[in-house]
Amino acid sequence: MSDKMLKFTKIGQQNPPKRDVVKRKSDFNEIYKEFINEKAKEQSSRCSQCGVPFCQIHCPLSNNIPDWLKLTAEGRLKEAYELSQSTNNMPEVCGRICPQDRLCEGNCVIEQSGHGTVTIGSVEKFITENAWENGWIKPLKINKEINLSVGIIGAGPAGLACAEQLRKSGYQVTIYDRYDRPGGLLIYGIPNFKLEKFVVERRTKLLKDSGVNFVQKFEVGKNATLHELRKKHDAILIATGVYKAREIELSGNKLNNIFPAMEFLTASNRKGLGDQVDLFDNGTLNAEGKDVVVIGGGDTAMDCVRTAIRQNAKSVKCLYRRDKENMPGSAREVSNAEEEGIEFVWLSSPKEFLGKENIESIKVNKIKLGEPDESGRRKPEIQNNSEFILKSDMVIKALGFDPENLPKLFGCNELKVSKWGTIKTDFYTMETNLPGVFAAGDIIRGASLVVWAIKDGRDAADSIEKYLKTKSIKNNAKVA
Repeated sequence: MSDKMLKFTKIGQQNPPKRDVVKRKSDFNEIYKEFINEKAKEQSSRCSQCGVPFCQIHCPLSNNIPDWLKLTAEGRLKEAYELSQSTNNMPEVCGRICPQDRLCEGNCVIEQSGHGTVTIGSVEKFITENAWENGWIKPLKINKEINLSVGIIGAGPAGLACAEQLRKSGYQVTIYDRYDRPGGLLIYGIPNFKLEKFVVERRTKLLKDSGVNFVQKFEVGKNATLHELRKKHDAILIATGVYKAREIELSGNKLNNIFPAMEFLTASNRKGLGDQVDLFDNGTLNAEGKDVVVIGGGDTAMDCVRTAIRQNAKSVKCLYRRDKENMPGSAREVSNAEEEGIEFVWLSSPKEFLGKENIESIKVNKIKLGEPDESGRRKPEIQNNSEFILKSDMVIKALGFDPENLPKLFGCNELKVSKWGTIKTDFYTMETNLPGVFAAGDIIRGASLVVWAIKDGRDAADSIEKYLKTKSIKNNAKVA
């Protein structure tokens, strides 16, 4: 064992410093400063090098965390990056936005012993940014081009990860996406204070320079049907994500100034990218000077409340039907939101939206937590005679996302979906009921984490490659 490790008994946990809360509320820049080299080495040296690495086990990508922490502690930063990126196509993205407190860091052994977890996400971000700065990250070198093509529908993390893996093997890859920029939710859904857009643009440029073809503003079913794309390519991957906002059917739901989360976040992100956004410029999707209420308790809700505060909202409240301990979002993000002045209204659920033409207030029920339901979480129950009024002239619904009706949108009614609208695939191969058509990411598992999308994209690439090799062998046999 290296004498540079197991320092957790002598060195305390230290995260990269946050920017001053007043200053960070005035812009959309990332709130965490970078680790310096020596600090990254120091924090990496706290790793206990467990025989059973629970951090790795609880990482969807099975990142080899103890080994690249050891390499970082030893100053072998190029090797640390090479090991990190061997299992993760976007380590600098995951280092920024993964809920490490629920995954790797939350299961760190020294965290369980009371010493404070190793700051895995911050080190992951450091070693990748260091690799970019030193010019170690370069376009792929393709040893042998393969004259077989794969069409990928969706330029989010699942589609991008799959594209990179297939391109490494020499396949011709085209990504189709309905937006004007690649990246999906990484561009239009996640705010800059968590993920600055140059981080995503840098990765997509790398893929372009590696020979991946991007076709933007392309809608399957409109510009071409799924059937037509199948004729054009040897295999297809559907990686659209899920974008249909979940609704809450309440009286007053049709009042003006009640918006789904993605509409609000996309407007803000587009404005940050320099686009003309009429609905933002005319004040409709701008929280400035307004009493804003966000309904929901996940990471998207945290993105919304923290965006609203940066837009100089008069007040920002988060309405959630459970308590703080039962929130589905990252505890770290909740803490950041509290620091920035967001008020959380726990154990509360909207009953009615009130107003004439525009939303003016919300009638709210107080909630108590009953017995656990089938998911194991305590079931919210309305308290009798507990109603109260919250003033609001802007409401954002962050209740989660469901799949769109892809068979209808794609002009392919034979594509099978589950009762939830997600695409049905073979559990092992990720192939749909249509031969040569695969699916990955949120469109098969429901709204989930970026790290799971990357995992699915990599797994889909493996299955597609096996499919294409088998197909080639069969075709060659026919010719012979």
